[in-house]
Amino acid sequence: MKTASVILRVSLVLAAAFLLLSCNALVNKTESASLLIVENLMGTNLDGDEVNYLQSDVLIQDPTTLAETITADSALATFRLTLYDPNPGAASSVYNDVQLNRYVVTFNQPNGNNIEGRDVPYSFEGSMSSLIQVGTSADVAFIIVREVAKIEPPLINLRDGTDVLQVTANVTFYGKDMAGKGVKATGHLTIFFANYANK
Repeated sequence: MKTASVILRVSLVLAAAFLLLSCNALVNKTESASLLIVENLMGTNLDGDEVNYLQSDVLIQDPTTLAETITADSALATFRLTLYDPNPGAASSVYNDVQLNRYVVTFNQPNGNNIEGRDVPYSFEGSMSSLIQVGTSADVAFIIVREVAKIEPPLINLRDGTDVLQVTANVTFYGKDMAGKGVKATGHLTIFFANYANK
């Protein structure tokens, strides 16, 4: 009887430990020992200065020739790579370095009107190839607004008016550590779309 009671108690303890482990968000999030952090996302203003937002001109018109062009907009992401283990004595190796290989951009409006192709530009995926080493920070430039988005609704609708469309770009970056385990991180950037006056 005593043996059965001991076995039951041990089983309950093991079951509780397993349950706690399975509910651990950190365990479920990734198998990699590396933690990728988007420290900052930067865009540019109309003067070309780096700022923590983006002013995107939907149509560029030469004031002299009146020639019209559209251009993609880029942004700059600052990444930091560290280890999940907070122990300062934890050793890292080349296997903890991360190779970024793609990113996905989605857009949403603060007012909740988020139908792609009507309220916000279509989401898209881009490729990249950037190595981030553990214990370092790195800047990586990428396209955040494609040219094609400016010839589709809702951006093309801004050409003939003075309206400004404010959206948030949500950018999720994906990669793998050198052991082949997946890593991802997300950053956000406010974008103001308009047909700005060209100097």
